[in-house]
Order: sequence, then C-alpha cells, then structure tokens
Amino acid sequence: MDLSGLLVQLLNGLASASTLFLVAAGLSLIFGVTRIVNFAHGSLYMLGLYLAYSCVERLGGALDFWPALLLAPLVVGALGALVEVVLLRRIYRAPELLQLLATFALVLVIKDAALALWGPEELFGPRAPGVLAGAVTLLGRRFPVYDLLLIAIGPLVLLLLTALLARTRWGRLVRAATQDREMVGALGVNQAWLFTGVFALGALLAGLAGALQLPREPASLELDLAVVTGAFVVVVVGGMGSLPGAFLAALLISELKALCIWLGVVQLGPLTIAFPKLTLAAEFLVMAAVLLWRPWGLLGRPQAVVRALGPAEAPLHAAAPTLQVGAVALLALLAAVPWLAGADSYATVLLTDVFIAALFAASLHALVGPGGVHSFGHAAYFGLGAYGAALLVHWWQLPFALALAAAPLVAAAGALVYGWLCVRLSGIYLAMLTLAFAQLTWAVAFQWDAFTGGSNGLTGIWPPEALARGAGFYWLALGLCAAGIALLRRALLAPWGLALRAARDAPARAEAVGIDVRRIQWAAFVLAGALAGLAGALFAYSKGSVAPDVLAVARSVDGLAMVLLGGVQTLAGPLVGAAAFTWLHDSVARASEYWRALLGGTVLLLVLLFPQGIAGVAQRARALLERRRSVRAQP
Repeated sequence: MDLSGLLVQLLNGLASASTLFLVAAGLSLIFGVTRIVNFAHGSLYMLGLYLAYSCVERLGGALDFWPALLLAPLVVGALGALVEVVLLRRIYRAPELLQLLATFALVLVIKDAALALWGPEELFGPRAPGVLAGAVTLLGRRFPVYDLLLIAIGPLVLLLLTALLARTRWGRLVRAATQDREMVGALGVNQAWLFTGVFALGALLAGLAGALQLPREPASLELDLAVVTGAFVVVVVGGMGSLPGAFLAALLISELKALCIWLGVVQLGPLTIAFPKLTLAAEFLVMAAVLLWRPWGLLGRPQAVVRALGPAEAPLHAAAPTLQVGAVALLALLAAVPWLAGADSYATVLLTDVFIAALFAASLHALVGPGGVHSFGHAAYFGLGAYGAALLVHWWQLPFALALAAAPLVAAAGALVYGWLCVRLSGIYLAMLTLAFAQLTWAVAFQWDAFTGGSNGLTGIWPPEALARGAGFYWLALGLCAAGIALLRRALLAPWGLALRAARDAPARAEAVGIDVRRIQWAAFVLAGALAGLAGALFAYSKGSVAPDVLAVARSVDGLAMVLLGGVQTLAGPLVGAAAFTWLHDSVARASEYWRALLGGTVLLLVLLFPQGIAGVAQRARALLERRRSVRAQP
C-alpha cells in the first residue's frame, strides 16, 4: 500500500478544502443574512484570481506577490459592495427565483467584462516567492510548501470569522439577522448598511480564495460556475449559515475526492472501478445523501420554510375565446413559415429552436409556478430525453418513431426516481437536491465514455431523410410542442392542477382536506420530466448530436430565465419568455463578441423594470385597458 501517496493526496485535499471553505464561507454569510442565492459568487472568485495576476504583473513580479494578494480581495470586496447597493438592494423582497435570475445575469456581465479586460486565453501567474516556491519531503514524496500555507489559512480564517461574529457588535448583528432579520430592522438597526457590509465581506473572502490560487492554477473564464457549484454543495452539506459546518463539509468533500484519486483503478473480479472518475460526482453524492438524511445540513439547524408574502396570484383561467382564436391563427401562421420563408431558411431553424425551448420552459413552469417547487436541475430530464433518443438509435438502432416515443419515458423514469426523493424536502433544500441529481446525471454522461461518448457525446442522430429534407421536421417539432403544451395547460386547469396549487399555497390545509401533497408534487415531477424529455429528444434530432452540456447547470438556468422573463403567474409566460430568450441569445450572439454581457444586461433591466415578466406586463396592460373601457361605458 502506497502510504506516501496517500499522505500527499490527503494533504492536497486539505489545501483544496481551505480554498473551498473560503468561497463557501462568504456564500454562507451572504445567504444567511440576505437570503439571496448568489450565483455570481463564483465570478467574484474568478475576478480575485484575474486581479491578483494583473497586480503582480503591474507591481513588478515576485517581490510584490504579497501586496497583490492583499489588494485583489479588497478590490473584489469593494466591487461586491457596489453590486449590493446598485442591484441587489432593489430585489431583496423579490421572489427567490427572480433573485437567482438577476445574479445569473450578473455572471454573464462579469464573464464578458473579464473577456474584454484579460482576453480569452488562460493566464498563468508567477510561482510563489522565496521559500514558498520550494517543496518539503514527506515519506519520500515532494509536497509544495505553498500548499502547506493554504492548509493553514483555512482554519485561521475560520477562527477570525468566529471571533468577528462572536466578539464584535457588528458580528452579533449579523448573527441576529441570520436568525430574524425583520426583528433586527424593528430594533432600529440600519439593515441596508448591514447587508452591504456582509456582502462586501463575502465578496472579499471569494476574492481572497481566488487570489491565493495564483501560483496553483491559471486564471480562466470557465472558473465561475464550477467554483460556485462546489461552494453551494459545501454550504448545503455543512448547514445554511454555519461556518463550522461549511469547514467540516469542505474537509469531507475534498478528502473524499483525494481518496478517490489515490485509490485509482481497482479490479474486483470481473468488475473494474475507476475511482478517479468519481471525483466529479463525489460532492453531489455527499450532498444528496446528507439532504435525504439531515436536510438542514451536518451542523445546521432546522428552519421553518415560509412562503414569501407578495401580491396575491390571480387564479389561472382558460384563455378567452378571442385569445383561443388568436392562438389557432398563430399556429397556422407558424405552420406556413416554410412556404413563406423557405423550408431551409434561417427562420425555420430559429423557430424550431423556439418550439423546443418553449416546451422545455413550459414543463419547468408547471413545477416552479403552479407547483411552487423550485427546481435548479430541470436540465436532468431534458438531457435524459436527449440521451435516451440518441442511445436508442446509436446502440440499438431503433427506428426514429420508436426512439422519439421512448425518450420521454426515459426522462419520466428519471423524474419518477428523483421526484420521489425531492418531494420529501422543501424550499432551498429541495432546490439543491434537484441540482445534485442533475449534476450526478451530468457526471455519468461526461465520464461514461464507452456508453455515452463521454465529453465528445454522440453524433449522427438525425431524423429520417424524408423528414430532414424540406420542412418535415419543422412541422413535427411544431406539432409535438403544441400538443405537449396543450396537454400541460389542460392538466393545470383541471382539478389536478387546482390541487397542485392548493398544495403550493397552503400545504397544511390541503392535507387536511384529503390532498396528498407529496404524491401530487411527485406526479408534477413526472409529467414535467416527460415533457422536458420530449423537448430534449427533439433537440438531439434537430442538432444531429448530443453532448453533456444538455445536462449542465447552465441549461437549467436558461430554463429558469425563460420562465421568469415571460412571467411565472401566467400560462403564456414561459412561451413568451422562451421566444424572447432564444431570439435574444441568437441575435445578440451574432451581433457582438460580448453577447453574454448584452444578454445579461438586458435580463437585468427586465428584472428591475418588469419583475412580473413580459406576459405579466401585457396581462396587466390588457386588464387596465378593459377597466378604462368599462369606466367610460358607465353612464
């Protein structure tokens, strides 16, 4: 047994745990006080690394290494305070999903700002100066001295933060706000500046974690989402608002990954286990297990889930006869597009993408809107449908019709299993469990090279030539998406849909009148998963291939963006949002190299100016117009 290799890997795990803890500590503080799920926290980590690189280059090299590591986190902290004052302060009372959309839009803006300032290439920083550039010998193995410094920084920061929160008035206010921020405001505390200070401290910790990586890894534009996902896992596993819990969770996850790397490939009879491949899934396996066993985390405390009080949601109604006629006319117009614009025109390609996006967004809307279930991992069912169709064609040569019909069943089977586990939780814990399952599915697709094609995916997944030629596939996508959306609308307007909304608004009362809340939410998972799987299968056939990015976090967030842009409180919202988002994404991407910033800025403006969504604005305008007409008609 290679004990020296095990020691080195465990030390590597400790160094990674310190970095992960610094990011998670800032995220935990921000969420505990502001209740905002800050998706942009990973972008602050990325900026810390880029700024440290620039500071070292500008200040003159290795001798100015330490001033750079101190200056970069301070700049990131100041930027965090600015973001809180300008943006987040305006949306504290907005629904959680709208806050998530705003912070994800901020991710897009920061990513393109970094692209404009530092370019697309990875930037390698200098080695640590002096004695930190060397290594020590442990059981015959060399280990970097700088990593020993990182191992010491994690516990040191934990002690400093604990002292700050326990021994200062500001820290006591932060702890009080974590428990009951409304009461803190009632006692006369200036909540605005308290929140700004907490966000600045959290941003500073993320920037410090990034800056400390300067000698270890290159600055890259792809760091943001990877880092924030790991930080979310640590915060949830350790317990929301618990700094010792975050430290314990960071140690547990990092050491588990290190152990997987040390074990390598193990042969157990006919079974070969490649433990290094489990590193991508290890943290999400831990999170899923902890959430199912102890939903409030290892060192967290149970918290009551309180539905945010806002404007009363209008009940869902079937469309008026005039709107139904308009919908039929719109379908007829869309069906005529290949004749009007040409079967191979760009309009038919873009509209096919819109149809698929609309079905995906409508399926997610059924969960997050009428169902009240916040899902951060809806891409799991989209991807299962896409991979289901691709694998049935690639390995078993099933005919197109059978593969397309079976793909939603594959996604529904995944939703059946995942949903059964998810409905046992609620609130942010349920949302994070959906994210865990989505990431586990992504890890399987990404690393199972022999079956799923790994990172390269599967290609050659085309519809039959009779459909591929001309407008056949366009009409098929239009018909299936229209049928799926009609089925979903019918279900939501039926008694089952009324029961689903009752379970969302008043679960205790719903249970009292005989509604099985868990069972009806589970059914919603399965229905939404099947329709998302149908959208995924159509996506795979429209592109001719499938890759792990159909299961990625960004795909789930895109779906949430579509739902929230259109409006959660209307059935037409996800359809309008999907069309707007797809068109914006396509047109902006073709118009500028910095399309992410333009798209993110547009989303931020919509969130701030029209939080009810595009369809919600139209619905309110129509209601206001009808009210004015009725007033004028009165004698």
